Amino acid sequence: MRRFLAAAAGIAISMVSAGHAQTVYPIDRADILVGARFDFKVEFAGLADPTKVSVTLNGKDHAELFGKAATFVEREDGKDQSALILRDVSLAQPGVYRLRVSDGANSRELEWNVYDSGPRRAKNVILFIGDGMSLAHRVAARVLAKGIAEGKARGKLAIDDMPHMALVATAGSDSIITDSANSASAYATGHKSAVNAMGVYADRTVDPLDDPKVETISSLIKRRHGMAVGIVTNTEIEDATPAAMVAHVRRRSEYDRIVEQFFAAKPDVIMGGGRANFLPKSVEGGKRRDDSDFVAQFRDAGYGVASTGPEMTSLADDAKTTKLLGLFTLGNMDGALDRKILKGGTVGKFPQQPDLTEQVSAALKVLARNEAGFFLMVESGMIDKYTHLLDMERAVYDTIMLDNAVKLARDWASARGDDTLILVVADHTHPIGLVGTIEDDMASVPNVPMRERVRVYERAGFPNYPTPDAEGYPPRVDVSRRLALFSASLPDHYETFRPKLDNPNDPTVAGKEPGTYVANERYKNVPGAVLRFGNLPAMINADVHS
Repeated sequence: MRRFLAAAAGIAISMVSAGHAQTVYPIDRADILVGARFDFKVEFAGLADPTKVSVTLNGKDHAELFGKAATFVEREDGKDQSALILRDVSLAQPGVYRLRVSDGANSRELEWNVYDSGPRRAKNVILFIGDGMSLAHRVAARVLAKGIAEGKARGKLAIDDMPHMALVATAGSDSIITDSANSASAYATGHKSAVNAMGVYADRTVDPLDDPKVETISSLIKRRHGMAVGIVTNTEIEDATPAAMVAHVRRRSEYDRIVEQFFAAKPDVIMGGGRANFLPKSVEGGKRRDDSDFVAQFRDAGYGVASTGPEMTSLADDAKTTKLLGLFTLGNMDGALDRKILKGGTVGKFPQQPDLTEQVSAALKVLARNEAGFFLMVESGMIDKYTHLLDMERAVYDTIMLDNAVKLARDWASARGDDTLILVVADHTHPIGLVGTIEDDMASVPNVPMRERVRVYERAGFPNYPTPDAEGYPPRVDVSRRLALFSASLPDHYETFRPKLDNPNDPTVAGKEPGTYVANERYKNVPGAVLRFGNLPAMINADVHS
């Protein structure tokens, strides 16, 4: 959803430094892991006199605790604003650190909580992220994959059987609502950040690559323990969630720079879509702004390179493969509903895309060859993208796919003796709800508008999806009584009340006014379609996060 987030980013940047005489990064009440690296920065509202500037931690000069003094910048970005910056520092002892920053006229006090993680208990860690996964996605996935009768589900998802469960309220440093970049960055670094940012605190400078960095888990575990790192997704690999595992950038849209940071970090397994930004601009399908060929560079660096599912499996089965790059489409990969049943999206162009379960299986084979253990992040990212598009059937099928991947990983870990920590999280939600069913039996109930076919309370009954296959996927979604899943955040669009059987939903198109969106009239003449006037600003082209 980068089309509308770019505009929001400008608003966010203007707000980040507001409210204090000095802005300090890491922020007040930051939680910092002992030994983890970060950049320290102080931004002064105006020009500061360096002879009057002081920064103390627990009453001691900052240079004493950090081992070096910060650099004073008199006019940052050529403006009448000064700054202090100190790169790549860490704190060796846990405890509360009280900072005092003064420019001689104004001062500010804040605290950091520096903590130690204690002794290591797990050899391996697998972090599953259902991007945008909401409770309604999970309930709908259970209904479709397991069935329901007399109010009782006929089975549980693998996610349902996790031994511990909690609800998390996500928020960024600049806004109560996150995007996928700063939410994934919080998981990867332990630090809050601003919308569109990852691996950094979003400062006031123009350069999106110079913001104060915080160390990612990928860097930390390689540096400390020699562990392998795997990043698996079904979105573009440069997209927010996978990129946040390694990248340090203020703008998530900097795909070329993110690919370069992937190459610098060199995770052992990298799999997803997004091949276009690995390819030079001179070749077909290449979207880079230069002539760098990062597919070739990764291959030269010792990676096995796969562009199809069979190639991926063959490389993973080879005991000599310890590094694997899989790029299966130019953009986002197709979801389970299109790949397995409808054959929409880009399936015709890329018919051999692997399933997320196959990607996870291949990643586990490669990563397990590192005796020091591994960290693997697995994202079912199209849950989010389909929900933005108000395409609930595709989002639910990808939730089932995520659950299948979780089951595979749990079975794998159990067979090894449970030396692996498995976490399943969402990075944010969408304001969607399962409100009942849609009765679409035109033969038995003719001449009733689609809106009046939405059944709630006792009229809802239960859906009549056919028996799912062994993976939990019903072979049809266009049944006569299906789940009614709706979003509470809406752009102007045509509600058809029916699944899109050709391609993913495309609810809006650009409006006449620059930066605005209107309902896509492609759906205007679908029988029963209703024009829904949205409750979001005209600059927003899709459902939003909650």
